Amino acid sequence: MSAYTPPASVLAAGQSHIGALFHSAHQAHPQHTAITDGDRVFTYAQLEERSNRLAHYLLGQCLPTGGLATRGLTTGDRVAILAANCAEYFELELAAAKSGLIVAALNWRLGGRELQHCIDLVSPKLGFVSPKFLDHLNRLELHGMPVITFGDAYESALAKADPTYPGKEIPAETGLVILYTSGTTGLPKGALISHRAMLARGLIFTSEIVVPRYDHFVAWAPMYHMASTDQGLAYLLRGGTVHMVDGYQPDCIIDLIEQFPMRWLLLMPGMIASFIEAVTARQPSIKGLGCIGAMADLIPRQEIAEVTALLNAPFLNTFGATETGLGPATGAFIDIGTAPERLPKRQTAFCDIRLVDADDNEVPVGVPGEVSITGPSLFSGYWNSGEVNREDFRGGRFHMGDVLRRNADGTLEYVDRVKYMIKSGGENIYPAEIEQVICADERIETAVVVRKPDARWGEIPVLFVVPRDESLTPAQITALCDRELSRYKRPREIYFVTDEELPRSTTGKIQRHMLEARV
Repeated sequence: MSAYTPPASVLAAGQSHIGALFHSAHQAHPQHTAITDGDRVFTYAQLEERSNRLAHYLLGQCLPTGGLATRGLTTGDRVAILAANCAEYFELELAAAKSGLIVAALNWRLGGRELQHCIDLVSPKLGFVSPKFLDHLNRLELHGMPVITFGDAYESALAKADPTYPGKEIPAETGLVILYTSGTTGLPKGALISHRAMLARGLIFTSEIVVPRYDHFVAWAPMYHMASTDQGLAYLLRGGTVHMVDGYQPDCIIDLIEQFPMRWLLLMPGMIASFIEAVTARQPSIKGLGCIGAMADLIPRQEIAEVTALLNAPFLNTFGATETGLGPATGAFIDIGTAPERLPKRQTAFCDIRLVDADDNEVPVGVPGEVSITGPSLFSGYWNSGEVNREDFRGGRFHMGDVLRRNADGTLEYVDRVKYMIKSGGENIYPAEIEQVICADERIETAVVVRKPDARWGEIPVLFVVPRDESLTPAQITALCDRELSRYKRPREIYFVTDEELPRSTTGKIQRHMLEARV
């Protein structure tokens, strides 16, 4: 008897895409609020119709370009957006999801050279822009790309288009968005996220931290990063409400947590101290927070204790990336009021994680190894970066460049980035280990360790520290390191700086290569 081979119709039934899933979601709760954007409120029915109109416009209607006309876009074409956080951002992502197009989410904080690179990399056929960023685009070479400004021109395009659902068949592996990596050591790379990956990210995140249906989500982080785009789309597939906030505005965020209960409030490195000040000043009556935060490894421990006590919510101890979503290790919580000495993480379900050495051999428990991962939330590679993809996806697994250590109890702890490792006298030194020891001291707000070339040892660790206690001395920090670390790991030079003097990327990550240039 021959083996069973499912026919094409059976295989097709197992496929779905974000556009079809939102279309189905809107039918389940058409009058429920999908998005708030300041005074503007959009129901699921309204968001469905507006994204349908935009999808038809992109696919079938003429596009303006210098008084001439071009035909509609086709599956796989890129559409760029340079915009503030606004409802139109999700309208475009959903329209792309229904039409097979790919949204290239441009970072408006980038300089002209980097922004030009991001456009040239993906060759978009059409651009959308917020009025306040129009000058950013006008200073660039757009290679004839037509641009539509949100406002009257955009609304006019929607008004003329078909409001019905396009019903286009789109394979799950089709790209949906391109999110650009932060480019802390070079020009940004474009990470292609497929429908399959975006759906998996929503499933993993909502199951790992138990997000209820019809929950509320504050999309204040820029939409060109994964936090707002990934989670915003996940909430819209589950009947939730996404509240758009144009960047970090503490009073707006506090207004929302006073009005709505929510399972998760995103707080990021670099803004928690000021948020503590804002909440302390207002003393809001918070509706109810299930958990707060992200990227605990990058946040001073005392700030974690303060903000969790203030908001009466545990801190979400995440580990993830643009390329993977919030897997592979998100779901552990830091107790309210706790300044943890260690940050063990819980391995995320639905992804296969291995920790490997330089030869891709799995390392034993307790030994640091680079994260090698497979799973449905994984991105589809970097756009037009064949050599990088071949290296990072060697052996059919994605190598993240992050080093973790598996503990005997199965938890995972962040060690460092592979590229940050310091080779000193034949020993491997991971800066994050030193930083964790130093930041556990309540007198210290932030610690950053970078490498410095050394004639004798090859490289040595150098420390930049932001103190809480102005009386703190280098000798006291050295004594702290001597108690907790092997002598070869002790920073050989110590520089006291203010938080404002630490260069950060748009995600709040400290740009170490810029600090290394100072030593």
